[in-house]
Amino acid sequence: MKKLILIFIFIPNFLFAGPMKAIGVKGNAENVDRVIKVLMYDNYYQPNKFQVKKNETIKFVVENKGQLVHEFNIATKEMHFKHQPEMMIMAENEILLVDKIDKKKMQEMSKKNPAMAHSHSNSVLLSPGESAELIWKFSNSVDIEAACNVPGHYDAGMVAKIDNI
Repeated sequence: MKKLILIFIFIPNFLFAGPMKAIGVKGNAENVDRVIKVLMYDNYYQPNKFQVKKNETIKFVVENKGQLVHEFNIATKEMHFKHQPEMMIMAENEILLVDKIDKKKMQEMSKKNPAMAHSHSNSVLLSPGESAELIWKFSNSVDIEAACNVPGHYDAGMVAKIDNI
């Protein structure tokens, strides 16, 4: 029984650690090379393109200036597509509302499904008027983008290109 429990703990971590490390790692505040301010409007980012260097640590200061809930998520296109069903579940369970996030419901649901906590180190999810910081170290040169995976927003073009130079 003990081995079975260990398998359930380590296999998910092993499976998901690889894709995340392919895009970089959570950065440390003391190692920030530069700061980029990102404004989220209703279905676009300003700026909509970023240039980063391998091993550069960026602090993104993200502010939701729109009227809708938005996400700033650093990932590959494939990772965004895999994350979108989680976001749909959050919308279907009325955690993600058009103009706010029901954080109490999010916390309750995360006890049953930890993915509902939306506590990813590569992402911030904000209601209108909210702001947050995300520190990310770009340790690999892979094709990545920042995108909003709130249902319908990615399809509407809420994507920012991240160029590794």
